[in-house]
Amino acid sequence: MTTTAPIKVLLTTLGCARNDVDSEELAARLDADGFELVQDHEQPALIVINTCGFIEQAKKDSIDTILAAHETGVPVVAVGCMAERYGTELAKELPEAAAVLGFDDYPEIADRLKRILAGEQMMAPTPKDRRNLLPLSPVDRPAFNLNQPGHAISQTLGGPKVLRKRLKNEPFASLKIASGCDRRCTFCAIPRFRGSFISRDPQDILQEASWLADHGVKELVLVSENSTSFGKDLGNNQALELLLPRLAEIKGIDRVRVTYLQPAEMRPTLIQTICNTPGVVPYFDLSFQHASPTLLRRMKRFGGTQDFMNLITEIRKLSPEAGIRSNFIVGFPGETQADFEMLEDFLNQAQLDAVGVFGFSIEDGTEAADFADQLPEFEINQRVSHLSSVADELVSQRAQARIGTETYVVVDSIHPEIEARADHQGPETDGSCLIETNLQLQVGDRYLARVIDSYGADLVVELI
Repeated sequence: MTTTAPIKVLLTTLGCARNDVDSEELAARLDADGFELVQDHEQPALIVINTCGFIEQAKKDSIDTILAAHETGVPVVAVGCMAERYGTELAKELPEAAAVLGFDDYPEIADRLKRILAGEQMMAPTPKDRRNLLPLSPVDRPAFNLNQPGHAISQTLGGPKVLRKRLKNEPFASLKIASGCDRRCTFCAIPRFRGSFISRDPQDILQEASWLADHGVKELVLVSENSTSFGKDLGNNQALELLLPRLAEIKGIDRVRVTYLQPAEMRPTLIQTICNTPGVVPYFDLSFQHASPTLLRRMKRFGGTQDFMNLITEIRKLSPEAGIRSNFIVGFPGETQADFEMLEDFLNQAQLDAVGVFGFSIEDGTEAADFADQLPEFEINQRVSHLSSVADELVSQRAQARIGTETYVVVDSIHPEIEARADHQGPETDGSCLIETNLQLQVGDRYLARVIDSYGADLVVELI
């Protein structure tokens, strides 16, 4: 009796943490069908690239990755946000991709790849507004939950089972609690290709969290397009406040971190839960985007310097050492010098722990793409450069202010140096902690430490 060798697939993920979760769902589906997931240095039969379609630079990176993969001579399949967003257009303009598959292909991904290897031409998705796929009223959406990437609990692969296969060995992992967004920010195209907001079933989230803990995860990073909206379609606007303590109680989980919080939807009960629940780190990833009330209204967002400072004050009143990070768009159409200076002044007041600065880029299908008062590219670049320098200095000052304080750290890696993260540092974006010790530490272990120095956003700590 002969056995067929498994089909080797290289799965490359670009973009955000939500894409990481989707890739691990794809990996689980392929693994269940007998595929073998391989690394870069191994020879795959096929390369799958989970693309990002958020902003212009991300799309360019995705295309460059597809072109580079094509040079290997191995068939390349594009999936993910850019594939879903542009579909047939992308397939036409990028013949180097053997196929372009959308989110609706994910449940049958193994079958699709086999057919591609057999020489069959797969139909790329026709670009569409995925918001139209869900009912207008949020409370009518839960029945559609399992149709979303990263939401499924399999009922066919040997009974109820988390559809996920870990592709990395870090002690932290992203856990998707919702998908899509109901906001209509004029600069953002994400709702068009990710769809309207829909929460996952809390029991499915808890089941996946327990599965992650059983697979060595110590820190859960909750991700979505808008975590503050979790539960609004489940009939409970405070569902996140109920979920967080239950996640923190899971055996093996040391830290729970919430990301993608909307300032306009923050509420006292959520701030209190994040600051006061044991095992939930006081960490606030708040998407301010700007500080000028006038410009924020053009973005169809709310707030401004005073509202945001009130929120920051409320957080630091409960937890003075809380981590607060945010991203900002500069060069938005109509941004005046006064608007820009208002944003810089806000950063000086806010003293954030991590700051991302992005230049506005025109995104197809968004309102802002048609605004008449677009700024010239050279001016946008100048503002990005200036504000990035200011932000780097302010983040460095915030880190320096932590010298002498005590914090818990979790070890992320031990080679070539012992690198960890404090409670206020999210994975891969907010700096890290270098531990000075001669002890033999283990990845994933948690220690109490004292901050003794800083370099930019990074801290040097000693164990207590």
